[in-house]
Formats: sequence, structure tokens, C-alpha cells
Amino acid sequence: MSIHRNERVERVYEILTEDDQRTCEAIPESACKEVPGNFMLNALNGASTKLAEQIASPSLVLPWLLGAMGAPPSLSGFLVPLYKGGSLIPQLAVSGQIRQFALRKWFWVGAGTVQGIALLLMAASALLLDGLYGGIAVLTLLLIFSVGSGVGSVSFKDVMAKTIPKGKRGTLLSIRATAGGALSLGAGFVLHRFVGEGESIGLYVWLLLIAAGLWLTAALLFAFMREEKGATDGARHALQEARAGWQVLKEQPMFARLVIARGLLLSVMLVIPFYALLAREVTGTAVSSLGIFVITSSLAMVLSSYIWGRFADRSSRLVMAAGGVVGIAGCALALTFLMLPESWQNPWAFSLVFFIGGLAQAGTRLGRKTYLVDAAPAKERPLYVAVSNTLIGLITLSSAVLGFIADLFGTPWLIGFFALIMLAGTLTAYSLPEAENMVKTPN
Repeated sequence: MSIHRNERVERVYEILTEDDQRTCEAIPESACKEVPGNFMLNALNGASTKLAEQIASPSLVLPWLLGAMGAPPSLSGFLVPLYKGGSLIPQLAVSGQIRQFALRKWFWVGAGTVQGIALLLMAASALLLDGLYGGIAVLTLLLIFSVGSGVGSVSFKDVMAKTIPKGKRGTLLSIRATAGGALSLGAGFVLHRFVGEGESIGLYVWLLLIAAGLWLTAALLFAFMREEKGATDGARHALQEARAGWQVLKEQPMFARLVIARGLLLSVMLVIPFYALLAREVTGTAVSSLGIFVITSSLAMVLSSYIWGRFADRSSRLVMAAGGVVGIAGCALALTFLMLPESWQNPWAFSLVFFIGGLAQAGTRLGRKTYLVDAAPAKERPLYVAVSNTLIGLITLSSAVLGFIADLFGTPWLIGFFALIMLAGTLTAYSLPEAENMVKTPN
């Protein structure tokens, strides 16, 4: 039975979006009848990818894997910069090529397949290699995974803008995150309840294999989406795309401010591995503790994503700012944890830090994604996405030095520094106009 034009699917769509009039703002009229089916396929795709991201998380799970493989601790500092930088920097070159194709969903399908294969090879590396060489293999495959993620990101935002009406996109993003978070709760419970206190390579191999299967499933779901053909004019090679991107930054000051806000709020995500480092130092390194942190991070996603998404459909800039405020609270709690009596310094108590960090990540992510999709001009949306992501990727790669700062001054001082950056990001996001007023049109 096809998911498209199915009465049950349409009814579920109406309940989730509170839209029984089928409004189709900012998408082609011919795509309107396919919205419910595309919405559900996109939501299922998101549930698969969000679960995969949690059980093979570069900021939480892969540091544990490298430790179990006996890789040098310094390699863990490269995980998040490679993961985010590798996915963001190539996008400026990719966006110009995507514009040559009327259907952009196949870029996501190909990217998702590459990500699944990279995780399969990572699982094989964990079984066959150890120490320095094993760690380098994991980082190399993570970089390949990340480049695939970057290609998919440009394609995803363009396909969503063509298939999901404005005013429903924040809701879709929140449902993707909520469903993935709910599934991740189960994964975290299994890790905590059924895995012992020791570390086993076999456990991480299974996590990577399951994540690979989820990415391949997500690629199949995306392939079934019905996308209207888009314009193919204006294709540019990488150098032309870079020049066009620089021109946009000069001509659209509010877009430049958005990039600054996003760069500052990147601290909400970058602080998470240092929470994990602090937790390992204070509470121990048992895999069951990792399960607790996965549970609380997932719970934050489940409880907050739908609310953030509905809020983002009304004011995505305020969602970004609110996410920054929550992130500051997480830093404050992490620092306060060090002052608690030793009897309180256990994984369950520290898990509240990951919970608040998860709330902040969900808010800033949903806010900036919704803002950019709603604000960018339809024909130049891939360019706006790519410019923003490439600049953020450069910032992320440069953040690899933060691990050395933590070594010099200590993790608590670095967490306090992140809190100050979050404050600057919050104020910058709050100063943005609403999404529909970001682009300055010529007189």
C-alpha cells in the first residue's frame, strides 16, 4: 500500500500539523497533494537518522570506542571537528553542482548510502585494528561519513523547501527529532540495563552495524519521496559559487549576522564532548554510564523537540536565542556539579547536565534550520545553505585547538569560556529580524 494519497496518512498529517485545510504556502501547487506522504516519509527518515546519530555519536559514543581500542587520547579531540567540519566545508562546492539537477533528492539518497557504508567499514576497523592505526582508521572513515553528510544537508533543505509548506517545516523537524529521541531512549536503556561495567569492542561493533543499517533504511525512505522538478539554471563551479557566496554576505547583512549567531551558538554543541570528558573523570568510564547519558540526551530530545518546532514556526530566531540561554544553564550546572559532595557525584546526577545540553542543542538546531529554510530565496537556497555551512565548518575545524586549551587550563575553565560564547550567540540571535525579513530586496 502506497504511503502517498492514503487516507490514514493524510489524517495523521492533519493531526500532527493541525492543518485540515491543506495550506501549501511557498511550495508549487502541484506538490500540494503529495505533502502528507512526503511529510511522513521525511519523518520516518528522520527517526532513522536521529537514532543512528545517537548510537554512533562522535561526541559521546566514539570517544568510548577509541578508548576501548587503545587509541591515543589526543585523537578524541579530533572527532567533533572532523565530523562537523568535514560535513560543512565541502558544501559550497556541492551546492553549485546540485543546481544542475531538477531532482535533488537523489543527492541525499547517495549521501545516506555512503554514510551507511562508512559505518560498516568503521565496524570492521574496530574488529581488525587497534591502537593508533585503529584510531586513524576510525577518524578517516568518520571524515568520509561527514562529507556524505554535507552533501545530504544541502539536498535535504532544498527538497524540504519544495515538498513541505512554510509553517509546517519546524513541526516536521521537531517530529524527526522527537521520534529519533524516543528510539534512542530505548537504546540507552539497553546499554545501561544489559551491558556490564567493562568495555567490549563487540558492543561498539554492534552499535556501528545497527547505525549503518539505519542510514541505509533512511536512504531508501528518502528515495520514495515525490519531489517536483526544480529550476536547473544558474549552475556554477566551486570558484563561482564562492564569489557568489561572498557577494551574498556583503549584500545581505542580516544573513551575515545569522552566520555569526550560528557560529557563536556552535558552542552549545562543542561543549558536549567536554561534558563527557568531565563525566569520565568524575564518575568513571563504565559503558553503563554511557547508557545513562544516552538516555538523558534522548529524553531531552523527545520532550523538547516538538515544542521547539512549533515555537520555531512562529519565531525561529527566538528559538535560537532560547536555546542559547538553556545552553548557558547547562554550563553553570556542570560547574556547580564539581562543588557537590562526593556522594552526589554519580552518573545519574551528572546526567542532568546532558539533559540540559540536549535541550539546548535541540533548540538551536531547530531554530537555525527553520530560519534559514524560511528566509533564503527559493532559487538561491542551496547557495545560502552552503555559504553558511562552509563558514561554520571552518569555525568547527579551528575548534580542534580547544582540547589543548582544556589541557592547559582545565576542563572547568573551558566550559566557563563556552558559556560566555553562548551568551554572545544568544544576544546576536535575538537581534535578528524575523525570517521573512532577513533578505533585503533591491529598491
